[in-house]
Amino acid sequence: MTENQPDTSPPNGAPSIDAPPNDAQPSDKNGQSSNTANSDVAAQLAAVQSQLAAAMAQRPSLYATNPVTLVAVSKRQPDAKIDAALAAGQRVFGENRVQEATSRWAARRSQYADLTLHLIGPLQTNKAAEAVALFDVIEVVDREKLARALATEMTRQNRHLPCFIQVNTGEEPQKSGILPDQLDDFFIFCRDDLGLSIQGLMCIPPVDEDAAMHFALLNSMAKRLNLSKLSMGMSSDYTDAIGFGATSVRVGSAIFGARAS
Repeated sequence: MTENQPDTSPPNGAPSIDAPPNDAQPSDKNGQSSNTANSDVAAQLAAVQSQLAAAMAQRPSLYATNPVTLVAVSKRQPDAKIDAALAAGQRVFGENRVQEATSRWAARRSQYADLTLHLIGPLQTNKAAEAVALFDVIEVVDREKLARALATEMTRQNRHLPCFIQVNTGEEPQKSGILPDQLDDFFIFCRDDLGLSIQGLMCIPPVDEDAAMHFALLNSMAKRLNLSKLSMGMSSDYTDAIGFGATSVRVGSAIFGARAS
């Protein structure tokens, strides 16, 4: 799965890194490389937020008052880069895997009370309990079995999270998401039968198609269901998604650089 909500404030700026005098420069090349990478994260985050603000200023007046949340996609990124983003003021992050997210964020929760975590990757039903315990937003509700498991866990843990239905707008067989022609019935099932708090829709357009038509499709489906939230747009197209009413964008490589394989 590729990259994949409270409002994100502009970053406080890149963390300062005081270099020692020339005659005391560290000999650890790995340390120098790490410092450079961390400084880059702060600068790249600031650039993304600047582009985000510009896109919001240019979007249709219909969406002019809608806040847009920047979800920093931190999957498979080293801890140093995550800490650099936190130091720069970023507080909303997206993760794909429950186990990886648990190891990364469990301890940081105590340090950052305003942290918000979005689950944006495929979720197995046997991980529903862990997901409900860790995450603040579930963006990948896409089938009845998973919806039931999440509803059961939210009731058991008394932790009723905002949810998004993931829609497979490209109808790709290898990709997660409810098919568009099944969305209406699935939404009613999740909302009325299970009592899930469905706040919006999420999609990941096919890589070989114009993303704009998928953003437009998701927007039209959300309007039909009277849903106000749209999670769409990634590093390559998040500014376009804002023009189609995105209320959250999921940006990874534009902030952190290429992920480890």
